[in-house]
This record gives sequence, structure tokens and C-alpha cells, in this order.
Amino acid sequence: MSHELQLLAAHPRVTVMVPAHSGWGRGVIKGIASFANRHGPWQLHVEAEGERRSLPRGWQGDGIIARISTPAVAQSLNGLRVPLVNVSAIRIDATSAAVPRVCNDLRACGTMAARHLLERGLRHFGYVGLPKLAYVQEHRDSFAAVIGEAGHDCHTHSLGTDDEATAKVGRLAAWLQELPKPVGILTWANAQGRALIDACRRSHLLVPEDVAILSGDDDQLLCESCLPTLSAIDVAAEQIGLKAAELLRLQMAGRPLPPTPIAVPPLGIVTRRSTDTFAIDNHELLRVLGFIRENAVRAIRVDDVLEAVPMSRRTLERLFQEQLGRTPAEEIRRVRLERAKHLLATTDLAVPKVAAACGFGTGEYLATVFRQAVGMTPLKYRAAAAASR
Repeated sequence: MSHELQLLAAHPRVTVMVPAHSGWGRGVIKGIASFANRHGPWQLHVEAEGERRSLPRGWQGDGIIARISTPAVAQSLNGLRVPLVNVSAIRIDATSAAVPRVCNDLRACGTMAARHLLERGLRHFGYVGLPKLAYVQEHRDSFAAVIGEAGHDCHTHSLGTDDEATAKVGRLAAWLQELPKPVGILTWANAQGRALIDACRRSHLLVPEDVAILSGDDDQLLCESCLPTLSAIDVAAEQIGLKAAELLRLQMAGRPLPPTPIAVPPLGIVTRRSTDTFAIDNHELLRVLGFIRENAVRAIRVDDVLEAVPMSRRTLERLFQEQLGRTPAEEIRRVRLERAKHLLATTDLAVPKVAAACGFGTGEYLATVFRQAVGMTPLKYRAAAAASR
């Protein structure tokens, strides 16, 4: 065997058919490349147009990772009889269902989004996307279910691609004007989130004071170029890419695969200006929340809050339950936890130092709170955040 053929055999040829025009797609591609460099190397060919562009005539390769979005794409790729992994949440038919799949956990995303907006004290909610699509409907329904459990309704508006979002901004503005305010809205993706911001500007509605907007996915460039900046769900795209590449490697080695699709939960909420609000008309409670936000990391207690904003403990507890559905102590812990998540994701501080910097005191106490609230240890959260970046 020639040296060139030996090289080809040692370095699998893998085509990645994932669109690179979105933050999600670039994250998936980055995860695949990271895995390939660590466990390969693989000879990667990235089709930046994704599944929209057909494979070249006479294509030869050892495996494919693709966003399978239509029956035609599924049929074409299945017909190649090569190891194949799907990274799309779109369900097409029984044939495509047999292809190993890694995708966003849409139910977990909807649940996380609802809790984020409920924490802001909002009582009115909406969803903007394409609910006639089954995977978008799953996203919306999980959001609406948590909102419903809290005793509220969820209004829905149908809006699709970037072009449609631009063309139908007037209809979107009219829908917004009819909603009770203040309202918190989850969108399928950042295209709809950016269209909402434009529609609010057209309708003279303030973001986030009148309309708090949360995008279903985070594209840092696009979300931070909005005015105001757009909060978003971190859908762990790089984790999806890493797991998809791992499944492809197993297939190419002829090893058994998981029997069910892998749904990767989101890492958290990237909070920007579009949801940085509290829908509360009680001036004293707003002062309390401001004090907690500024001082939670100093290991304050509820007594410190009462000293800063004098009132009876009973009144404070009642206001929190009526307006936010939680206790002052729970709010202090929530603010500390968000700070700890930020430090774990963006710094190399040891866990005990993160705990001290966030008012938790010890690393052991932080780990206990983290497991209860997030479902993983601080170190696992840091690893997941690092993989996502």
C-alpha cells in the first residue's frame, strides 16, 4: 500500500453538512473539529451551506455528520451506505429515525426559558416561532406547560425565517400591541428575537420594561449587536458536535450505538439587557431586589436586607411570595448561584475561591447547592461550559 493510501486509511475522511451561518451551526462544527483533532486526526470537509448543498458527484468518504432537515436529504444520505449521524431535532420518517441522532433537548430549553422569565416576576407570556413544525411545537409546549403550572397563559404568534421576520414586522407589531403588559416572550431563535426588538421599536414599546425577550438560541455576534442586547439560551452546540463525532467514530469502528437519540440539555441562560428587568410595581420590593443583586456575594442574610430596607419580616416574605413566588432567602441564593455559574464558566478560579467570591462560604456548600439546582457538580458545569466555548 502506498504512503498516500496508508494516510487515507489512518485518517478517516469525514464530511460535515452543517450550516455555518448560525451560532448553533458554528458551535456544532467547532465541537466536531475539536473531537477530530483530539481523537483523529480526521480529514474534515465542512460544507458551510450545510445540507442545502449536495455532495459532489463521485463523493467518497468514511462518514458524514449532517443536519438532516428534509425527506430528500435523508434519502440521499442514507443511500450512500456510510456511517451517518444526524444533528437535527427535526423528525422526518421511520428511515431517518434509524439514523443515530444528537440534538438540542428542546423540552429542557423551554422549561429553562419559562423559569427565567417567571423569576422576573412576569405574569403575561408569549411565544414566537413556527408552532406548526413538530420540533418547534415541542419547544413551545414545554415553555407553555411551565407557564401554565404557574397559573398563566401563553400567547402564540407564528413567525419563521429572517426574510419572513423582516417582511411581517408590521403584523408582529400589531400582535405585540394587543398583549397585556409587561410580557415575557420566548422565541424559537434569534431571528425572531431580533424581529421582536424591531417591532417593539416600531410600536414604541420598551425592551425589557414592556416586553422582555428571550431568544431560543445564542449567536453572540447577532445577539450583542441588537439594541438592547438580546438574552438567549446557551444550547450547548459544541457539546452536540462532540457527541455526534463520538457516535460517528463508534460507527466507523463497527461498535454498537445508543438505541435512542441523545438530547443535550442547555448550559444556561446568557442574560443580556432584553430580560434584565423585574415586572414589579412595588417600590420597596424593587429596592430590596436591587440591594440583594448588589450585595448577595457578601454573604448577606435576610436580616441585612431588612436593615437596608426597613419593614417587617412578615411583610417582606409576603411581598416575595405574591410578586415572585419565592422567599427572600431563595432570591439571595439564586443571585449567588448565577454569579457562581458565571465565574465557573469564564474563569479558572478554584471551586473554594468561587464559593467565597459568591457568598457561599465553602466549596462543599457550593457543591451541595449546585447539585440541587443544576443537577451536576461545579466542576462538571465548568467542563461543559468550556466544551461549549
